[in-house]
Amino acid sequence: MPSLNMRRSWRSVRRLRLGMPLRSVLSSLPPPKKIPRTIENTRELDETVCRPDDEELFAGNDADEFSSILKYGHTPKVLITTCRYNSTRGPAFISELLSVIPNAHYYKRGTYDLKKIVEYANNNDFSSIIVVHTNRREPDALLIIGLPDGPTAHFKLSRLVLRKDIKNHGNPTSHEPELVLNNFTTRLGHRVGRLIQSLFPQNPDFHGRRVVTFHNQRDFIFFRHHRYIFETKATKQTDSKSKKTKDVTDENISQEKVIARLQECGPRFTLKLISLQHGTFDSKGGEYEWVHKPEMDTSRRRFFL
Repeated sequence: MPSLNMRRSWRSVRRLRLGMPLRSVLSSLPPPKKIPRTIENTRELDETVCRPDDEELFAGNDADEFSSILKYGHTPKVLITTCRYNSTRGPAFISELLSVIPNAHYYKRGTYDLKKIVEYANNNDFSSIIVVHTNRREPDALLIIGLPDGPTAHFKLSRLVLRKDIKNHGNPTSHEPELVLNNFTTRLGHRVGRLIQSLFPQNPDFHGRRVVTFHNQRDFIFFRHHRYIFETKATKQTDSKSKKTKDVTDENISQEKVIARLQECGPRFTLKLISLQHGTFDSKGGEYEWVHKPEMDTSRRRFFL
């Protein structure tokens, strides 16, 4: 049975053939479907949004601090440590980070200063340092330092869910994961995305079916860790040979169908950029590229990543 919109369109064509005015024909047509207004599609205009034909951006990619890993294919080597006063959930979170990031090594912080750790990492060919900061027995911040020339990104960490707390979670394998970065559209977001990309190898092993996702939405970076699962499901199809006779029984024909789904491996957390600093970590004389300030939050439609 034709729908109401199809009836209206047929009537309008019929009226147009009969010589009725175009205005009356257009008034009988259904109105166009409206696009809902969201915060994302009504965001404030930002001049720093990257464009596909931006030659200056691509030229900067060839000369930035991450080009040795992303362009020349060097295997990253990551050092993971904690703050001086560690908590109970800190080691559990670090052990899961070690399973997410390939070629990552954990070193106990002790009483060493962070500048001494940076010097040690440079002497031992590490490409990045991740410092897990804890407060009140809960990890609340991440400090990612690119080596040897920086930059240093300070993130606020929230909504941490460990693997054991995720329902029907899976155990990750040792294969190198596939990295997915979403919605890093501005110059600042592009730089943060390349910093995150420098933590992972650039030749993923697709046989392992591991996927690591950093999804940016409204300047909140959501981290997820999944793996593909291919299952074979048997479906039954009813084939009735004769519908007129009641004595004829239906035959159930079983068919196999391959279904793909995602299984979360954990952990699950959210990051928010606090500051981006030139060079390695220097709390006193460091030069900052970008710092989040309270007056930046006056508009809900202003995003920086």
